[in-house]
Amino acid sequence: MSRPHTVLHDPHALVDEQLPLDREPHMLLVQAVLAWTSASTVAPRDCEQIALQLSGHARSVAADIRWRCAIMPLDTKTLALIDIVLAETDRRLATPSVGTVSCAQGRARLVRALYERLDCLDRRSSGPTADCSP
Repeated sequence: MSRPHTVLHDPHALVDEQLPLDREPHMLLVQAVLAWTSASTVAPRDCEQIALQLSGHARSVAADIRWRCAIMPLDTKTLALIDIVLAETDRRLATPSVGTVSCAQGRARLVRALYERLDCLDRRSSGPTADCSP
């Protein structure tokens, strides 16, 4: 029995702007994935699904960072650093996910780096002297 579903057409990503990020479960997933070792036996399909989950979340966090940058006055140094992180995010997300531990860990590191930038922006919004150095 199939269940009906609705396809959402949102070319301007307006839905993403209204949904809060679900940080805690994703950061727990990031921690778990980064704890894997080269000897970890994770099924390729699991790695692929985890990489896809983290890729989607990375896109959401990057969109939130872009939105915050557009509405906040930022100094040149902070803006340059965030631009570098976002360009690297776009580059890394352009590569297809594969079913390897290495790919899943790369996406986990990407999500972690994006949250570091998002935290930096949060600190900047509470006080203009907050440091955003990596």
